[in-house]
Amino acid sequence: MRLVSMLVVLVLTAGTALAETVRESHGISRYGDLKYDEAFRHFDYVNPDAPKGGEARFFGFGGFDTLNAYSLRGRKAAGLTRLYDTLLKQSNDEPTAAYGLLADRVRVPDDHSWVAFRLRPEARWHDGTPVTADDVVWSLETLRESGLPFYAAYYANVTEAVVEDGGWVRFTFDGPGNVELPLILGDLPVLPRHWYEGRDFEEASLEFPMGSGPYRVIDVDPGRSITYARHEDYWGAGLPVNSGFYNFDRIRYDEYLDLDIAMEAFKAHEYDVRSENNSKRWATSYSGSIFDDGLVIVEKIAHSRPQGMQGFVFNLRREKFTDPRVRQALALAFDFEWANQNLFYGQYLRSVSYFSNSELAASGAPNDAERTLLERYADDLPDAVFGEAPVPPVTDGSGNIRTNLRKAKALLAEAGWTVEDGVLTVHQEHPWKSSS
Repeated sequence: MRLVSMLVVLVLTAGTALAETVRESHGISRYGDLKYDEAFRHFDYVNPDAPKGGEARFFGFGGFDTLNAYSLRGRKAAGLTRLYDTLLKQSNDEPTAAYGLLADRVRVPDDHSWVAFRLRPEARWHDGTPVTADDVVWSLETLRESGLPFYAAYYANVTEAVVEDGGWVRFTFDGPGNVELPLILGDLPVLPRHWYEGRDFEEASLEFPMGSGPYRVIDVDPGRSITYARHEDYWGAGLPVNSGFYNFDRIRYDEYLDLDIAMEAFKAHEYDVRSENNSKRWATSYSGSIFDDGLVIVEKIAHSRPQGMQGFVFNLRREKFTDPRVRQALALAFDFEWANQNLFYGQYLRSVSYFSNSELAASGAPNDAERTLLERYADDLPDAVFGEAPVPPVTDGSGNIRTNLRKAKALLAEAGWTVEDGVLTVHQEHPWKSSS
C-alpha cells in the first residue's frame, strides 16, 4: 500500500469562500501518491550500511577549461553536479516522485498554479554559512538571465519567486494545471549568492567553486583530470534521501579526447568503471585476459526504468508527412530486425512506447477505466485508440521485406502517391488528412 503523509491547508478569503486547497508534504509526485512515508529512513534500492572509503576513477570525454557548470562559456569538467544540492531529490523506484533535500516541506495547491518549499535550517554551504531562501530566488533569477540557455526555457513558466516567512520560498506560475513544474523546480540547483558577489557568473573559470553538496573539488589538472573529495562536514549526510549514497572518499575523472583510446585505458586499469552505450564496442572490445581472468567484471544490469526513445522523427510541419498513412508506410519500409543483426550486433531492443521497459508503457486494449476516460474524447480520437496498442512492423531479419513493402505501397496509393517516371509523386487532387 502506498502511504502519503501530508497536511491539507485550507486557505480562506476575507469572506467565507474557499480560495484554494493546499497540500503540504515531505515530497511530491506528479501522480499524487508517494511510496515512502514521512518516517522512511532510506530508499529501498540502496544499502544504508555500505562501507565508506576508497577512491573511484572514471573517465571524461573532450577535456575541460572551466569549473563553472552553469555558464555558457567554456567546456565543463565532469562531475561538477556533485558539488550542489537541489531542493528535492528524485526517487528512482517510482515514477516522477521526489523527496526533501535542501527543503524539508513542500506545498502545492490543487490547481498546481504555484509551489512553495521550506528550507531546512541546518542546510549549509561548504564554508559553514546557511543556505537560505534568498539563495534559492537568486539562483533561479541568475540561471534564467545569465546561465545556460536551457534554464531560460526550463523555468520560463515561472512568473515570480519570493521569499516568505519561516524559511519558505514560493514560485508562482503563469497559469494553473502545470503538474510537472513543481518537480522541475525541485530539481533547481541552488547556488551560493554570497560566494558569487564580486565574481562574474558568466565567466569561464578554474577557481574551485563553493557548493552545499556531498563533494568538493580538491585537485585540478586543467583539461586532463579533476578530483573530488567527500566533504567530511557535509550537512546532509544523515538525511534519509542520502542514506547509502556518497560512499567514496575520493572521485577522480581523467579526460580523454578519443573514445577508442579511453577504451584501451580502461583495459590498462587507468580507471575503474565504465558504462557502455555503443553496440560495436560492447560486442567486440570487452575481451582478453583481464576479462577471462575475472579482473574486470562485465555485466548487463536489468532495470525497470523507461529505456528512453531513439528513432526517426517526422517533421509534421512538412506537408508530405501530415498524412498518417505516409508515416505508416515509411515505418513498414524500415527493416529493424535486419539492421539490428547486421549493423548493431543484435544488441538493440525495439522501442514500442515512449515508456518502454516500464509499467507506463501501453499494452493490449484499453481496460474499462481507460476506455471510460477515452470515450469522453471519442469525437476527437481515431478509432484505433480504442483497439490493441500498436506495435512496430516485424520482419524475419533476412532482408526480404516484400510483404511489408506491398503494404506500404498500398497505403501510399490510398494517400495519393504514384510512381511517375521513376519518382514517387503525390497528386494534388488528394488532399492531406491529419487523422485516420
